[in-house]
Amino acid sequence: MSAVIPSKCWLNTVLLSDKFGRPITDLRISITDRCNYKCIYCRTGNEGALYGDLPFADYLRMARLLVGLGIRKVRITGGEPLLRKGVVDFVGELAKLRNSDGELLDIAITTNGHLLAEMAQPLKDAGLRRVTVSMDAVDPDRFARITRVSNGFDNVLAGIRASRRVGLWPVKVNCVLMRGFNEDQIIPFGMFAREEGVIVRFIEFMPLEEDRVWAPETVVTLDEILLRISEYRPLVEIPHERSETARRYRFDDGIGEIGIIAPVSHPFCGHCSRIRITSDGKIRTCLFSVWDHDLHELMRRGASDGELIEFIRGVVARKEERHHIGEPDFVPASRTMVHIGG
Repeated sequence: MSAVIPSKCWLNTVLLSDKFGRPITDLRISITDRCNYKCIYCRTGNEGALYGDLPFADYLRMARLLVGLGIRKVRITGGEPLLRKGVVDFVGELAKLRNSDGELLDIAITTNGHLLAEMAQPLKDAGLRRVTVSMDAVDPDRFARITRVSNGFDNVLAGIRASRRVGLWPVKVNCVLMRGFNEDQIIPFGMFAREEGVIVRFIEFMPLEEDRVWAPETVVTLDEILLRISEYRPLVEIPHERSETARRYRFDDGIGEIGIIAPVSHPFCGHCSRIRITSDGKIRTCLFSVWDHDLHELMRRGASDGELIEFIRGVVARKEERHHIGEPDFVPASRTMVHIGG
């Protein structure tokens, strides 16, 4: 992969924003929809990857253009992104880019953590700043039932600890809650946050799974999570940026932080600052979009940077105002989560 010379693009005079006036500053790039786990709230266990991976140079070109248009944070996702050979070098190339103010990008990755222990230091050295680990139980047996992987728990725990040790900070641990399934893990995760020095974030279950079994009654809501964890120890809310997805809380003694991402019961669409690129090069302006916008096809046809920027601007201008989860007119997203990018 060739070196990138950080510079502002000559077409960057107007930064990206949608028709609702929301600035677009956060990019999520999925570099594969392959995964070595088969978490039962996400995958059927029968489907594998459905879409191809692109060369890293293509993702890098997309990122370069978007960074020139105002992107400040880049999160690498999957599938499981650490399955891609070359991901460390890709992080290194992203780290050469500068945002529209000439500053370093905030580069993060979301991973299931299975391969993280041995890769944490190389990723940090390449320029990764932060890591988020998906982990839906702190009990090894429950973890194995969720992921359908027998030896995963110890690997993930080692990855979390390695990330802390090398300075990938903060380490966030995401737990998707499903009623009747793992809501009894709320208090154990509160204890885990305090003991391991990580930020645990509970996520309301969304209708993005391959089995399409989502129903409103399966959602463990923000209010219920707060009530449950207060049985363990009181929480104090922390102020957060309007575009942040999580509501943040500390325990009353200052040890341990909890976040709650509540797109179902407390939507935050009004301040959304994100767009996504799928592993096959499609732009998605909302997690629940019912269509994709094929940026890579234009690249394949030889489009210039200027033509690609014009296309990106047109797509972002049509970004959805909000999702419609739980409403009578709700239409499921055209892809499930693992094929969009977490």
